[in-house]
Amino acid sequence: MNNKKVVVALGRNAFSESFPKQQERVKAAAKAIADLVEEKYEVIITHSNGPQVGMIQTAMTEYSRLDEERTVAPMSICGAMSQGYIGFDLQNAIRTELLSRGIYKPVSTIITQVRVDPFDRAFNAPSKVIGRLMTKEEADNEKKKEGEDGYRRIIASPKPIDIYEIDAIKALVDAHQLVIAAGGGGIPVLEQRTGLKGASGIIEKDYTAAKLADMLDASALMILTSSDYLTIEKNGVTEELKEISTDEAEKLIADGYFDPVTSLPKIDASLSFVLAGKDRTAIITNLDKAKAGIKGKVGTIIQ
Repeated sequence: MNNKKVVVALGRNAFSESFPKQQERVKAAAKAIADLVEEKYEVIITHSNGPQVGMIQTAMTEYSRLDEERTVAPMSICGAMSQGYIGFDLQNAIRTELLSRGIYKPVSTIITQVRVDPFDRAFNAPSKVIGRLMTKEEADNEKKKEGEDGYRRIIASPKPIDIYEIDAIKALVDAHQLVIAAGGGGIPVLEQRTGLKGASGIIEKDYTAAKLADMLDASALMILTSSDYLTIEKNGVTEELKEISTDEAEKLIADGYFDPVTSLPKIDASLSFVLAGKDRTAIITNLDKAKAGIKGKVGTIIQ
């Protein structure tokens, strides 16, 4: 195989809301990534940021309450902060793991902006829950703001259209560097003439991973999670999905077998990546079994 580029999407099980626990958890992710490097793959990583961006948004909101001269940080800024924070932990863990195996390979984190459509229907139906639990009084105040409801903040999850830093990512990959990009699905931005304006939303990281893999013309997309396989319920029986065709994946999606919040984005993004090019494979499997997954020995495999 000449094209051995793989985009790896790390789920939230690779991280934590606690600083010390996250530094421990990323070590497992680093081992999985190093295994892929040893298999001679060029690896590009994206990752979730659900707990972290909520933690940052909460902290910045509390800061604004303590100091009336400070404004609440927009979600785009919180997303950028989460990319830097997670990237810092992840790239250092990967660098350490690679060096321990005698591999010298530069690891970089790119703050990545992703274009979204201002008319995306997601802005009219927010679905991403972030931040801390609020009291009823706080919730009543939050209800007055656009895109918020109930006792947790709920924001839009628009689809990715374009990745602005794609040329920089390509240049680093072509130079055989390991790249962490589009963390948390990327910072959602809207085009305004020559400028970019942050949008209030969080892009589903699986869709951005598929977009990134497509734009890089990767041979494989790996979505690493906490389970060996995606599962569905048929007639009260849990069924593990192993090797499935694109036609089978499309039918399962159409028949409504996947949870819209958890499993549907994974299978839908994987399907879109495979269908967008030739000789492509998508693997959804356990973080701890990345090496076996890339060899086709475990995981839900779509091709």
